[in-house]
Order: sequence, then C-alpha cells, then structure tokens
Amino acid sequence: MTDARVVAASPGWADLLSGGNLVRSLALSGGVALHAVNLYISTTILPTVVGEIGGLDFYAWNTTLFVIASILGAALSSPVLAQTGPRGGYIVAAAVFIVGTLACAAAGSMPAMLAGRFVQGLGGGILLALAYAMVRRVYPEPLWPRALALLSSMWGIATLLGPAVGGIFAELDLWRGAFLILVLFAALIACAAFLVLPQRAADGKGAEPLPLVQLALLTIAVFAASWGGVGENIVSTVAGMLAALALVVLFVVVERTGTRKLLPAGTFRLPGALGSLYATSALLAMTVTCTEIFLPLFLQELHGRSPLEAGYIAAVMSAGWTTAAILASGFQGARRTLAVHAGPVLSLAAMIALALVLPVAGPVPGLVSDPAGDWLRLSLICAALIVGGAGVGLAYPHLSAMVLQVAPAEEADNAASSIMTVQLCATAFGAAIAGLAVNLAGAGTSPGGMDVANAARWLFVTVALAPLACILAMRSASFRQAVSRR
Repeated sequence: MTDARVVAASPGWADLLSGGNLVRSLALSGGVALHAVNLYISTTILPTVVGEIGGLDFYAWNTTLFVIASILGAALSSPVLAQTGPRGGYIVAAAVFIVGTLACAAAGSMPAMLAGRFVQGLGGGILLALAYAMVRRVYPEPLWPRALALLSSMWGIATLLGPAVGGIFAELDLWRGAFLILVLFAALIACAAFLVLPQRAADGKGAEPLPLVQLALLTIAVFAASWGGVGENIVSTVAGMLAALALVVLFVVVERTGTRKLLPAGTFRLPGALGSLYATSALLAMTVTCTEIFLPLFLQELHGRSPLEAGYIAAVMSAGWTTAAILASGFQGARRTLAVHAGPVLSLAAMIALALVLPVAGPVPGLVSDPAGDWLRLSLICAALIVGGAGVGLAYPHLSAMVLQVAPAEEADNAASSIMTVQLCATAFGAAIAGLAVNLAGAGTSPGGMDVANAARWLFVTVALAPLACILAMRSASFRQAVSRR
C-alpha cells in the first residue's frame, strides 16, 4: 500500500494529486480558495459598496481590518487545532467566516461593513494557517514546493470566480448577494472537512500559550499605520506612522527576549537565514497586495471600465502568479536559484511600467480614435500585471519551502503556520501604506479627476520600493546560505 509520504525520486504533480494525497490536497486547498475568492469578490464590489453606503476615506480599511483579524486567526489556529483537531478546526473556522459574511451582507454603513470584515478575517486566518501548517505533516519534503504551489493556485481559481461573481452582482446593484454566495461556499468547505479530514490531530500535542503581548503590539501597530494611512491631515498621518514604527520595534524586542514567541526562535537573529526568507516573502507579497487593492477603483475612474471588467483586469496579476508558481514549482538547483532571484526583478519592472502607463487616460499620441488608444493602454497594463504576478509566483513557493527546510525541527509547525502570518502582516502594512499613498495624493477628495491619476502614479512608485528592497535583501549572506540548501 502506498503511503502519502512515499513518492518517486523526482515527484511530480501526479504524486500530489493521486491516491490519498488527492483527498488531502482538496481539503487543504479548499480553505485557501474560500479566503482568496472572498478577497476578489470584496475587492470587485467595493466601489459599488462605497457608492451606496459611503466611506471612501476608509476604502483600504476593508482589507486592513480583514487582514488584522486573519493574523489573529492564524495565531489562534494552533490552540484550535489542539482542541478540536483538523476536522473541527476547519468547521469552527468556516462557521466564524459565515457569521462575518452575513454581517457584511446586512451592512448599512461602513462601520458595520468593517465589523463584518473583521469577523470574516478571523475565520479565514484560521483556515489559511491550518492549510500551511499541515503541508509538512501530510506530504514528503520533495513535494513541499508543489504542495505550496497548489495552495497558491487557489488564487488562480479566485481570479475566475471572484471578479465574475462580484462584478455581476455589482452591475446588478445586488452586491449583498455576492456575500451570500460566499456563505454557501463556506458551508461546502465545512462539509468537505467533515468528510475527509481526521477528527483529531495525529500527534496529540497540547496548545502552546499564545504570545498575547506580541499579538497586541502587532494589532495596535497595524491599526496605527491604518489610521495614519487615512491621511486626513499631516499631524494624524505622521503620528500614526511613527506610532506604528515604534510598536513594530517594540514587537521585535519582545519577540527576541520573550519566552512565548509568535514566530520561530531565531527569526530576528542577525544574521539569520529564517529572517531573510520571511523578509523577502513579505516584500513580494506586499507587491501584489498594494496593487490589487486600488486597481479596480483606478480602472473604473480613469479608464471607464465596468466593475466586471475592472475586476478581471485586476485579477490578471494573480493569474500570472499562479501560472508561474505551477510551472516553476519543480525547479531544482540552479534553475530554482535563478527563479528566486528573477522574481523581484520582474516585479520591480512591472511596478515602474504601471506607474507610467495606468494613470494616463485618453488617446495615445499618433492614434486616430480614442478607443484604440485606450485598448492599447489596457493591453500594456495587463502585460505589466502578468509580469509582476509572475515574478512573485516564480519565487514565492520556493521561499516558503526553504522556510520549512531551514527551520529547527522542534519549531517546524510554528515555522509553517508563520508563513501565512508573515504574509498577512505584509498585507496589512502594505494596505496601510497603499492607503496613505492614495489619500495623500488626493483620491479621497476628487474621485474621477486628476487627483485619481496622481494617486495611481504615486501608489505604484511607492509599491516599487518593495521589490527593490527584496532585491537588496537577496544579496545578504544569510539569504544566499538559505538558497544554497536543497
């Protein structure tokens, strides 16, 4: 009989998607798919939601609060797993997600919507962390890159379902129905978990005490950054961002010296391979997050796209991520190293192209008709989004697999679940920075005019700093040491 942890010398996708591994793959990827589809639906319908209930200045907070709650949910995944097992953990997380989604569907104001998004994020964070934490438990090490690429590919499914569902409901002015579709999806995930996941954790370990101090510092830091990102005036902006920076520094100090840790021990040790891997992963994740939050708004305001069209164009970036992740997941040796280093270079080039092309509305010089010029510009935008997403997809699965490889054996589970914690933190702070760039450039004061174009330009200039920093981080000795491991 073939065990899930026995594969060929050079495992391929057939090993991951056959026998017992097929059932496990469906169970783990379902929660990621729910989180991803929800994100794309919410992003697509958000301009319509704001048009009905208001709250444009808090546009980015829909993502920020969702991600803050997801961070808390990811941290809670360990005690939930210990108390309820994989099957119960998925069911509990899906139930929490359903409650938050129903609250979003019933929201009549932006504060009510934000409250629902927070509860949504709590359930989604548990689902995400459980999926990543169990990769190393149910798959052999040679399959880790492909398993992680499979989880990333769920964002590709989201690029098809999310914008379609969100765009259709937005164009019909029935955006609340989009959230009700998510309720049905979450219920199906809970049923699937009940059927295919084990009832109890295999090792019977008890839950480790939560690092409450670090979680509190991180949560307040994200709130402070988000408040500063609203950009109502220069005083609140500076105060919010300085407070966020001070809290992050304090978080690092407590994490290094405390006995209860949110991330694996040695993450903030210098030099350290684990810290460099988390840092590069976070910077790459910020590239996609910051771009996709405001892209539907810019496409609708600057290029006259419908909600459905804008949603699909924005989803092209994750489609590039997914395709590259699947194609590159089997790379080894020099090809793997080349893919990892090429990723941020491609992302940087894409952000520069978007900063030059997307803010410019109207005909292209030398073309007779406006429609021809606009379609040419949209083609360039899509090409840049594909390249930017592909850059992240080339590197991210390998960076995640390296985290599992370099982490101490006694902290392997924490290192695995922390992959999602780090990405969620990057998403939260990235959303705050994106909101700051957009609000300072004036998108909140004059939608549809030159203020929106200026906001788009400065957003992508700001986002370009993330892959640039990633390129510099990859030059460190600790990162080169991590990449050299097999």
